[in-house]
Amino acid sequence: MNWDSRGFLFGALMACAFCATLACAQPDDLSVATAALEDGILEVAAIRLETLLASNPAPDVKRVAMEKLGEALVAASRFDEALRIVEDAQVRETERGKFLRAQALAGLGRWTEALPLYQDAARVPGSDVHAEALMGAATAMRATNRTDEALQTIAVFFNEPAWKVRAQLLAIELSLDKRDLPAANRLLEQTEANSAAERKQRRFLRGRIEALASRPGKAVELFESIVRKPEGATRAVLLASLFALADEHKTLRTPEAGDDFLEDFIEHHPADPALADVFAKLDGLYSAERKASRRELARWSNDSAQPRRSFAQWHLARMELRAGRRDNARGIFGNLAAHPAPDREVAGALLEFAQLEMQDRRWDEAIVLLQQARGLNPRGAVLQRVEFEKAKAQYEAGHYEAAANEFETIARAVPSGGPESLFNASLASLQLNQRARFLTDAREFADRSGDEEGRAELALQQGLLEAARGDKKAADSLRAFVHDFPRSLKASEGWSALAELAYHATPPRLDEARQDLVRMGETTATPAAMERADYLRIWLEDDKSDGNVVRLASEFLSKHPGSSLAADVRMKLGEAAYRRQDFATAQTQFEILAQQKVESPLLEKALFFAGESALQSMGAHSLDRALELFDEVVKRGGELKWPARMEQAAIERKLGRSPQAITLYDEILRGEAKAGEKREALCAKGDIILETAGANPDKYKQAVELFDQLAAPADTPAHWRNQALFKKGTCLEKLGDRARALETFYGVVEADTTPGKTPEFFWFYKAGFNGARLLEDDQKWESAAALYQKLANAGGARSEEARTRLSRLRLEHFLWGP
Repeated sequence: MNWDSRGFLFGALMACAFCATLACAQPDDLSVATAALEDGILEVAAIRLETLLASNPAPDVKRVAMEKLGEALVAASRFDEALRIVEDAQVRETERGKFLRAQALAGLGRWTEALPLYQDAARVPGSDVHAEALMGAATAMRATNRTDEALQTIAVFFNEPAWKVRAQLLAIELSLDKRDLPAANRLLEQTEANSAAERKQRRFLRGRIEALASRPGKAVELFESIVRKPEGATRAVLLASLFALADEHKTLRTPEAGDDFLEDFIEHHPADPALADVFAKLDGLYSAERKASRRELARWSNDSAQPRRSFAQWHLARMELRAGRRDNARGIFGNLAAHPAPDREVAGALLEFAQLEMQDRRWDEAIVLLQQARGLNPRGAVLQRVEFEKAKAQYEAGHYEAAANEFETIARAVPSGGPESLFNASLASLQLNQRARFLTDAREFADRSGDEEGRAELALQQGLLEAARGDKKAADSLRAFVHDFPRSLKASEGWSALAELAYHATPPRLDEARQDLVRMGETTATPAAMERADYLRIWLEDDKSDGNVVRLASEFLSKHPGSSLAADVRMKLGEAAYRRQDFATAQTQFEILAQQKVESPLLEKALFFAGESALQSMGAHSLDRALELFDEVVKRGGELKWPARMEQAAIERKLGRSPQAITLYDEILRGEAKAGEKREALCAKGDIILETAGANPDKYKQAVELFDQLAAPADTPAHWRNQALFKKGTCLEKLGDRARALETFYGVVEADTTPGKTPEFFWFYKAGFNGARLLEDDQKWESAAALYQKLANAGGARSEEARTRLSRLRLEHFLWGP
């Protein structure tokens, strides 16, 4: 199923469900809890509904509140949380509860699970969710490639005026999925689009028809007209047009023309939910260009806007890898990993970085990156790859217990990846010398895979690991392997291992070792078997002829230059050359070996620059003189005593001497200063603690207490109260409590828009814009728009700014309203 058309219908279903929420009458207490929902501020509504539910309301109120909370979370695209709410026994079997479960599952891309719930919710004609559920079912059918069923399902809407156009547009999509161009054309001609959004969607579908009819030029013209003038188009239609335009330019072999539109979208939508897909499409065009420019990616990589910065860094690293600049790519990936956007799609970037680290055998670094990727809650194939690669890295790092556990968990959770995971779990069990566990995993691997060569590989690995541990059963295991699997591709490795065991026996069985190497020569030897055999032949000649040792060792280094055994062979070559009094050759080999063991000087350089970077200076003589003068004022004890102390405290703050400043503010608070001076001192003390808190949560909590003290008294002027609440919200945001921070900021706006009250505009607007920023950062566009509307209606100096931001938000995110 196409992403774009899922977006068409699913977005419409979200809107319908949300509107139904606002239309339902509620008991008084529930109405209070959902007041923010009626304002369109979903996050505050969710907090209040959660608080109501925590108070153990009556069963009927609890059921409605849970449904409301589920609807608010779905509308806010918080699908995981919504699913947990509507799975509760109170609501899961109601028609709306089933519909909400389907909506949450659809939002998570779990269409197979969503479909039967949509169908159940639609069984009662005339119910408030009947039509939405039927359309949802059709969308789920399309997502699961049940196109004909989807067409039959939406046929009932062709005579329903309220749903006819939407059903026709979906039917066109379904016809195009079947590549039935005549049916798509016929339906398109019959569709009378009424709204601007429907007309834009109709134009997009005309473009798809032209593209499928192999008329890319006409398709480009249609798609480009939507992208250039998006007014009225839904976000889904704009994105689908953008992607289709890129595809057509690739077809026309003009990727340079297509990337401009994608770059422009990214420039103006740095936090769009589909940004990962936009960047992926752009990367596809860049890879098709002869000489793609890295300018835009480099600029965005240094910008603060997230998640655009992380996606730009990801694809810039990819571009560097394609150009063969591996170190540059690692550096860019490192910057990304240090400050990744909290977006699950960024897990794909961390996965690619981890795979790069694994290629360089940096296993522990890869594990950390994969754990970081897992923390972003990726879904589907990305999650499966993250889990599998992490288990592989655990194995390669020697963390065999963790690797065995993780591979076994994957085998149980992902049937398609079961055989490979069971094979790897068996290897980890061998490394742990847990024979019973190995036999269980190996047996299940054989039953589920039927892979004869895989069985042979496990039998060989069993013998090799036993040999490495000095287990007396090793020879028997290896003989059983070459007997049971004589035609295995790895049979040669079994014979070379048996030859090594014979050589290392006490006393050495040299003739047996030579015979085993002969048997190995009768098989099709693998590169690994040839390497081990060539190595062993050098040692078998050690007591016979130094000339043969020199020849065999030289041949080994020529044939296997990257071998892990090369250092041992080079040492043997040097020793043999020395014994032959070929001192020049011996010296050369020993020096080469020594150079390979030299430590890197990077630590010394790193320490050097670390010292250089610690030098700092500050000129503060004039401020010291000011401190002396203010102290003289304080000693006189007049009316300006406390203002002087305030100035001294401010200077100490400028000099960075926060403890001294706090001491002075405490003196003011304990003294006989005026109420306004004490408020200023209390606020300034809170400011210092906030500014110096760093990563210390206790300091932020201390600052919150101080700002609460400032805001609490009933006679506190609005200027001080709002300032205190604004700074309290800032502290809560620093503590990571974004929900309480949002509610605190909103509290300032809510209080100062009370009818009959003249608002204090400075901190009012700062709190309001900060609350809107939090909502925009979390991509809660509708709620942000509702908050900007309140700010615009306040009538203060920044109302016009709020109106401008509201207009921008509506344009960029297609919030056209009813």
